[in-house]
Amino acid sequence: MYNIHIYRVIKDTLENKGTLGQIKARIRAEVFNALNDESENKPQLSNENLIINELIREYLDFNKYRYSSSVLVAESGQPNVPLDRGFLSRELNIREDRNSSSVPLLYGLVSTYLKENRKPTGREASPQRSQGPGRGAFLEQLRQDLGQREGEDAVIIKR
Repeated sequence: MYNIHIYRVIKDTLENKGTLGQIKARIRAEVFNALNDESENKPQLSNENLIINELIREYLDFNKYRYSSSVLVAESGQPNVPLDRGFLSRELNIREDRNSSSVPLLYGLVSTYLKENRKPTGREASPQRSQGPGRGAFLEQLRQDLGQREGEDAVIIKR
């Protein structure tokens, strides 16, 4: 009975300090690394997957989800060294301002997409989230945007 009480106190303390989630994530990452067969060849990444994975990695790193990021890199075959943000911006045809350069590109892409696809509600005082296009429309739009040719209008991200 005494051991159960100590366990609960330690668990509560770790939860209150915010470290229990980090410990669990670290254990998951270490288990994954132990099980991950490094000799197994990863499939070659398409350019689109490389860019999408990099956007996700930038988001994960920004939010300090380091273990999730390391598992993404290991599992996907993404290069260990992150792609240059300027390169990503050019590939996605994004022009940033001073504010947007301080957050992951994925935030700006989602924000821009939501603004462009929001339906007016007629309620200025309490804006509602639009239902927007059907499920998967964001990925379809991103796929189309990735296929833009040079010289087309750039996506301008403002935050």
